[in-house]
Amino acid sequence: MEITTWYLEQTAPADLVAVAQPAQPLTIMQAEQPTPEFSRFLYTAVGGPWHWRGRLPWTYRRWQEWLGKPGLETWVVYQHGTPAGYAELVPHDDGAIEVNSFGLLPAFVGKGIGRYFLWWVLDHAWQLTTTRVWLHTCSLDSPHALANYQARGLRVYDIKTGSEDLPDRPPGPWPGAELER
Repeated sequence: MEITTWYLEQTAPADLVAVAQPAQPLTIMQAEQPTPEFSRFLYTAVGGPWHWRGRLPWTYRRWQEWLGKPGLETWVVYQHGTPAGYAELVPHDDGAIEVNSFGLLPAFVGKGIGRYFLWWVLDHAWQLTTTRVWLHTCSLDSPHALANYQARGLRVYDIKTGSEDLPDRPPGPWPGAELER
């Protein structure tokens, strides 16, 4: 399958386009002591429908190493006490902050949470004394991802296309839990 990857960035806080908070109350909290179990849950629950497979074979130790990365922050958005989505922020040596993972659990898509949470995450990243905020998305991600990123003021700075062998269906949050589309 051919996959297109878009790399997007903001180079100044003024690039950020604000959005109103959804009518339903949200709570955004940092997972200050993220565990491999919780982080893997978030990764598979959010990425399962979109072929996020890179971390599926990670060992417990590999998860610990990732979560112990200096400066890595995991933020979780909750609605009515239930995790609705998450984001990981990773600082780089050049002063940039990467939004390494971002997304919502399927039950929370289409409710305005993603727009607001993305704005919040980008705003927070700019408060971390950064020179640039960037992320990437691909043609396997939600069909709304690229438009949401651009609507929040992120600009495409690179596009890459490649091929990858993929299963017919994304893995879902656990074996046998593939979501119907």
